[in-house]
Amino acid sequence: MKRFILKRVYFLFVFIVAHLVTLAKTEIKDLVCEYQTNPIGIDVTHPRLSWKLISTDNNVMQTAYEIKVTDAKPSGKTIWRSGKIKSDQSVNVAYEGPELASIQRVYWQVKVWDNDGKSSSWSDPATWEMGILNLEQWTASWITDTESHKQNKSMPSPYFRKEFDASKKIESARIYVTSLGLYQLFLNGEKVSTDLFTPGWTSYNKRLQYQTYDVTSLIQSENALGAILGDGWYRGYIGWNDQRNYYGDRLALLLQLQINYTDGTSEQIISDNSWKTSNGPILFSDIYNGETYDARKAMQGWNSVAFDDSNWVQAQLYSHTKKNLVAQEGEPVKAIEEIRPIKLITTLKGETVFDLGQNMVGWVRLKVKGERGSKITLQFAEVLDKAGNFYTDNLRKAKCTDVYILNGDGEEVYEPHFTFHGFRYVKIEGLKTPPTLDQITGIVIHSDMPQTGSFACSEPLINQLQHNIQWGQKGNFLDVPTDCPQRDERLGWTGDAQVFSMTAAFNFNVAPFYTKWMKDLAADQLENGRVPHVIPDVLKGDGGSTAWADAALIVPWTTYLAYGDKKILEEQYPSMKAWIGYMQERAGKDLLWTKDPHFGDWLAFATNRSDYPGATTDKDLIATAYFAHSTELLGKIASILGKADEAQSYAKLAEDIKQAFQGEFMTPSGRLVSHTQTAYSLALMFKLLPEDLVPEAAAYLAEDVKKMGHLTTGFVGTPLLCMALSNYGYEDLAFMLLNRKKYPSWLYPVTQGATTIWERWDGQKPDGSFQDIGMNSFNHYAYGAIGEWLYRYVAGIDIDPANPGYKHILLAPHPGGGLTHAEAELESMYGKIKSAWQINKQEMQYEIIIPANTTATVSFPQLTNDSLQLNSEQLPENLSKQLTTGHNRLTLGSGHYTFNYQMQTNE
Repeated sequence: MKRFILKRVYFLFVFIVAHLVTLAKTEIKDLVCEYQTNPIGIDVTHPRLSWKLISTDNNVMQTAYEIKVTDAKPSGKTIWRSGKIKSDQSVNVAYEGPELASIQRVYWQVKVWDNDGKSSSWSDPATWEMGILNLEQWTASWITDTESHKQNKSMPSPYFRKEFDASKKIESARIYVTSLGLYQLFLNGEKVSTDLFTPGWTSYNKRLQYQTYDVTSLIQSENALGAILGDGWYRGYIGWNDQRNYYGDRLALLLQLQINYTDGTSEQIISDNSWKTSNGPILFSDIYNGETYDARKAMQGWNSVAFDDSNWVQAQLYSHTKKNLVAQEGEPVKAIEEIRPIKLITTLKGETVFDLGQNMVGWVRLKVKGERGSKITLQFAEVLDKAGNFYTDNLRKAKCTDVYILNGDGEEVYEPHFTFHGFRYVKIEGLKTPPTLDQITGIVIHSDMPQTGSFACSEPLINQLQHNIQWGQKGNFLDVPTDCPQRDERLGWTGDAQVFSMTAAFNFNVAPFYTKWMKDLAADQLENGRVPHVIPDVLKGDGGSTAWADAALIVPWTTYLAYGDKKILEEQYPSMKAWIGYMQERAGKDLLWTKDPHFGDWLAFATNRSDYPGATTDKDLIATAYFAHSTELLGKIASILGKADEAQSYAKLAEDIKQAFQGEFMTPSGRLVSHTQTAYSLALMFKLLPEDLVPEAAAYLAEDVKKMGHLTTGFVGTPLLCMALSNYGYEDLAFMLLNRKKYPSWLYPVTQGATTIWERWDGQKPDGSFQDIGMNSFNHYAYGAIGEWLYRYVAGIDIDPANPGYKHILLAPHPGGGLTHAEAELESMYGKIKSAWQINKQEMQYEIIIPANTTATVSFPQLTNDSLQLNSEQLPENLSKQLTTGHNRLTLGSGHYTFNYQMQTNE
């Protein structure tokens, strides 16, 4: 009996040990290829693969990995096997196997070895699938409708359809599709995808995206394809001068359906003149002006089999290039969430207005009953005026109006097809019965970027500011980074995107978004290196403004820092060089970029006071500062890319520009000729000043902030101001600016009920009146660049440029401004990072999460060295020794840690 018990205890012990080993085992999760999960239709011939290590252990590092790629299925033939590679790289590891063929699908798995020598199991398989890689494999023809196209007005949306049989058993089916204009695509009455505004907005004449859809489950023995086209950015109104037909005056469809059967045969259904076309209920649909839909003209079943299309006409072939086709690169636009109205308003003018409680981008779903031919009009606005009436003057020429004409058949549900609006308020006209709150639903759309970051603190107004920053980004990251989403503009302004780029990368994963947009920047860049003001360029080459065009370098650099993405530096390098070359040519031998027109510190603080204590920063100073900064960045980038000679050359040029800057714009005492917050912030953050005069310049900056009592910066200075103050010993002033509630400040719009970031500091004045209607957006993310400071400085999550992509993390919180707690989380390419602090009297609690396969340097503000505890226990000896050596810093491996300590008093 005793032996039996011992045996049972032994097996129980073995089971527990085995179970604990299993629990502690490192797992491989979240496999992505080119930032996407199981992508299909990519055209990157050597895609980059990334994965995350998941472990409950601390101090877990990858020491080696192995990747295997197979065809058909995980157990299929091996295409490539890396072998065991000694490396801690788990992000953007390039596939190095043989070239893959068009539409080839592969499976891949990875396993790793950790720093204890243990290997993981093979990960669950992931896939990627190639698109159409060779031009000659595009057998489809462009097809168009028969309407007259050379008209300077919106026209009805053309519909297309085609029936076909597929009598054999299906192995797989893929549709490859694009359009001139926008398209919606259906197969047997079902939309093939939830993607919106396809094929997206690119520099169409140089780069036109196509999408790939898996439609295997939708194919039947008898089938019908259907497509609707809309004007979109291609042919619709764009810009603010009634400009239409910018890229062309004819809409067209290009579609190729590849069907593979289980018997090994295949066939293609292509767009050609066997398709038929007609107009339908969409009388017009324009991005700026909205959509008119006549439900009486709806064609039930038009995209299904056996529809009577005898009145339809044969589609026409259209001669148009396919040489500019590229696979989808950025995240598609999707309907992300729904918002219900919070109240119904009857204004003083008697208008019926829904308030959705949030300034959003998208449209509304309308539910309505009524007589046939009745017309319901929906108009959209961001704000109400001071009297509480519906206000649209700031939309300029954009009509922002949807019209629905009822067919009279019971309850009707309507959503527009090829338009979007920026709005909080919806005015409805034409109802015959009293409206109800459930009559409309707001449909929020934006590029389908995964949210990666969050920030919260003890001050509710700052939390609302963070909310406004993220909603401003959602509303304006709609395939391109637009300046605003509501008026007759909505363009990819480079300056707004540049100053906001790091904040954007904290809030959402924007790597594929920026990758796609930067390729259009390079495509639209002029031969002399000048970068247009907006990308895609619809302003016919206008460009070359400092801080705007510098997006050519700063956005790729941000992407490299945030995601460890070296490839974007490689791809954009010729564009970067061209922009530096343009600036150098314009500056001339003295290296001072003067006299050219620039936007300057756009929308900086102004005043009507007679002595004008406003803030005008010399444009030549700004231009030369950015010339130096971007040149220095290019030197660093050249070094990263292994271009040693060019790195040295650009580093020297940057130093020479700094010397020229100092000689022209700085006095011997460190005072700048433009004595403004923006000028000093630029000079300090771009390190343009002699080291011995930096304290004086920082003091001048602090003096101006104290004197004014508020910020005076515009688009250029605002992103740098608080960081400049904090970095040079004036964090109390930075927090003062953050906490200020009166105009001008970040929190003033919050006190006025803002739910997004405004274009102007005083878009709505305290008396309820508005700023100039010519430029007064209430959803304009540029000033939201303060978000970077909230994440990096207040919460304390920062990047080590020597180990980008958060491979090594800098965790350094900075309590201040009366805040009792703050926390930020960031889902990096390696996993979740967390930095959360709270203060109770003089006790600081600091919680951090460091993901596996990374390390972090952790700084403890105002630390009393002998008081630091880890998880409420005495600090381990190895950490205690490190703390003594490094004063208030520790270097830690992965894990979840909570520290407590007594903060130093200021007495």
